[in-house]
Amino acid sequence: MQKSQRLIQLIMMINARKSFTVKELADEFGISSRTMTRDLQELSELGIPIYSIQGRGGGYKLLKERLLPPISFSESEAMAMYFACQSLNFFSSLPFGEGAESALHKFYHYLPADIREQIDRLKNRVMLWSPYRSMVPGILQSLLQSIMIRRVVTIEYKSKSGVEERNIQPIGLFTSSGYWYCPAYCFLREEIRQFRADRILSVSLNEAIPCREDISQMTLINKLEKDHLEQRVLLLEMTKKGVWLLESNPRFAPYIQRNEDGSGTVAVQIAAEDLHFYVELIWSLGNDVKILEPIEAISYLQQKVEAMQLLYP
Repeated sequence: MQKSQRLIQLIMMINARKSFTVKELADEFGISSRTMTRDLQELSELGIPIYSIQGRGGGYKLLKERLLPPISFSESEAMAMYFACQSLNFFSSLPFGEGAESALHKFYHYLPADIREQIDRLKNRVMLWSPYRSMVPGILQSLLQSIMIRRVVTIEYKSKSGVEERNIQPIGLFTSSGYWYCPAYCFLREEIRQFRADRILSVSLNEAIPCREDISQMTLINKLEKDHLEQRVLLLEMTKKGVWLLESNPRFAPYIQRNEDGSGTVAVQIAAEDLHFYVELIWSLGNDVKILEPIEAISYLQQKVEAMQLLYP
């Protein structure tokens, strides 16, 4: 076996083990312990985080940040991976720390020269844009860690009523319109709430409160279903421009009924607790979208109009 092949197999083998000795590996590869020691030294110089265990029964282990074995990509796959990772640069914060930037740098550095040249031509010409939102560094990483190790966290949360301390059990993280959201079970309200990550001022693990097993089994997919909550039917009437504005919104697009002149209507079932959110969204569309039902939505919109009239008499 060539040395390069042996080193690749060695990386794969030690990644799959909690600990190992030089003799164990030497026997499996059919080489001397001295040669295996040199191989391990070479892997260490390449960045594989191997450390020795002293004392009787010692050997070697890998640090937590292990290196994965090489993966082969086609040229089109390499392009897709590069720009998918590059799109993360447009977020002000990520739950992966500096890992995404470091991985992108390594990935680009080891590409063939002609592929790097093609990517360089596309830089700043292909972007997966995301609006920039500032937030406290480390918040997303802490939330992600709590999900991975199944721990309750105590957060300081800034809402319209001020800063409150909450104990929550995060379910997941997702991003929409540049904002990161964390659906979580709130132990104060005793229900699932959705927290905007940029409004979380601090996060700390809370060992005193055990995780709820039913919440631990939830994912973003089954959490976001709100069929079990009180429902409302939101009925809208739209001009031709209004149809154009809403057809790009996945909350409304599947339900739009178009008229021959290009105008239309839409009826969508929503959770009652989300009514104000939808009204705020429709408010931003001006007079091209009119709310017909329910009456609570119309009343809330009228309150906003009255407040604006007081602001601009």
